[in-house]
Amino acid sequence: MLFRKTDFLALALVFGAACLITGCVERKISISTEPDGALILLNDEEIGTSPVTVGFEWYGDYSVVISKDGYQTLKTHQNLPRPMSDRFPLDLFADMFSSRIDEYKWQFKLEPLQPIDKAELIKSAVSLKKEALTPPEDKKPAKKKK
Repeated sequence: MLFRKTDFLALALVFGAACLITGCVERKISISTEPDGALILLNDEEIGTSPVTVGFEWYGDYSVVISKDGYQTLKTHQNLPRPMSDRFPLDLFADMFSSRIDEYKWQFKLEPLQPIDKAELIKSAVSLKKEALTPPEDKKPAKKKK
């Protein structure tokens, strides 16, 4: 018999104690806009109006949509790179013996809504309609050289 019951019990106590002293990681994204009060969608989920702070579970690419009356809607992507302390095997030790907060701050400036020139819009629509109704020209394929 390799292990006695007392060895197994001692190992279980050490493992249990290690589990009890583990730290934790709190992950947050804080989003602010200029002007404040814009509606924020993160990965197509409404998270509130700016400024807003929300927790997150994973690192990577996030789709961000920001809208406010009187301003152009902003659609963009933000990347959250995984820190070295969150990569194997460092994450085992970092999370076990310390608590930490990973907080990221994103700031966006909204552009005022530009009025649409109706005459220019109609001119563009007529031009696109003509282009769509014009049959494509027959093009002869280029001969290949041997």
